[in-house]
Amino acid sequence: MNKYRWQAIVFVLVAFMLGCNEFIVVGVLSDIAQEFHVSVSLVGYLVTIFATVYAVSTPFITILTNRFSRYKTLMVLMVIFLVGNTLSGLAMNFTVLLLSRVLTAVVAGAIISLIMTFASAIAPREKRANLVSWIFAGFSIASVFGVPIGTAISTAYSWHDAFYLITVISLVTCLLLGWLLPKQVEQVQGSIKNQLVLLADKRIYLGIALVLFTAATMYAYYTYIRPILTTGLGFSTTSLNWLLFLIGIMNILCNRFSGMLAERNGLRVMPRFYVADIVLLLLLPWGMNSKLIGLGILLILTLIVTILNSPIQIHFLNIAEREYPQSTVLASSRNSIFFNFGISLGSATASGMLGVVGLRHISWSAAVFAAISLVLALVLNRAIAQHRSAQPSQA
Repeated sequence: MNKYRWQAIVFVLVAFMLGCNEFIVVGVLSDIAQEFHVSVSLVGYLVTIFATVYAVSTPFITILTNRFSRYKTLMVLMVIFLVGNTLSGLAMNFTVLLLSRVLTAVVAGAIISLIMTFASAIAPREKRANLVSWIFAGFSIASVFGVPIGTAISTAYSWHDAFYLITVISLVTCLLLGWLLPKQVEQVQGSIKNQLVLLADKRIYLGIALVLFTAATMYAYYTYIRPILTTGLGFSTTSLNWLLFLIGIMNILCNRFSGMLAERNGLRVMPRFYVADIVLLLLLPWGMNSKLIGLGILLILTLIVTILNSPIQIHFLNIAEREYPQSTVLASSRNSIFFNFGISLGSATASGMLGVVGLRHISWSAAVFAAISLVLALVLNRAIAQHRSAQPSQA
């Protein structure tokens, strides 16, 4: 196996490690609440706080560390993550656990941004989209396999041990990164102002908005996927784990198809997927009359609802490399940051819709977000075409 393959595997392992750390709390909420004698709803704020800190801190960390060696910066951030995750395992009260989650959230976004930047620098041009899709798949693999394993460990032993397992994975990942990553990569340093110029580009801020509303589309119904499967479709709680596993597999396939699209300039065909999203989300209330039809709609949605991931990531990286080389790491962080903001928007909307129209029609708001995404995708493609047509005249 050549060095590039090992590097690619480690990049996916980083995403898996970050995904396990971010999602693990969801599977052990009740165990933490029971040990610390607090409510499950209070422990649930660990998820919200993590996502918020992740989204807010990432741009600041990426901008402020741009003038340092990317290799050294990544290794320092990995050590901080390792310390933060270990503190989560050692936490003997809720306050320490909360602070440790904040510490890991502060660096997690910058870590994946740097990994995306290294992937872009290391991968051959024709393999870059495929590698990016596998890195995104690492998060999906964490939700499908990592979180259930962590939950099982928590049930059999302790939730502390679940975090210790992530610490072991993190330590191994640190050692592999130190061995396999190039110590020097080409990078253009820039002031904070010069880096932020990227955000004034129409093709960038339209892409950012598209990421946000795509995430909102998914989480405007996926936030309540468990009650949709049980209360809405009538599946038993005993079959819930298998159904969520099946949905997770579809999510992994979505990432793979996303990489294939990115290799073929997938942004051009993205409007078709949003049209399909709108139709499926509007049909879902009717589909919930049948277990088979309702589950089928959910599986197809999972296969296509976030297929934007790799094409938009490659879009951000290509623009930065060609026109804003000082902002490459900042560009690579746009997707993860605004996907988290979209999760917050979608989940908050889902909670509001639940009280107004009920579980059965909760997908209506997701259809609205998909319609907004459709418009943004069309406008983005037009902006890209206009920029290309203007290039010869500028030359």
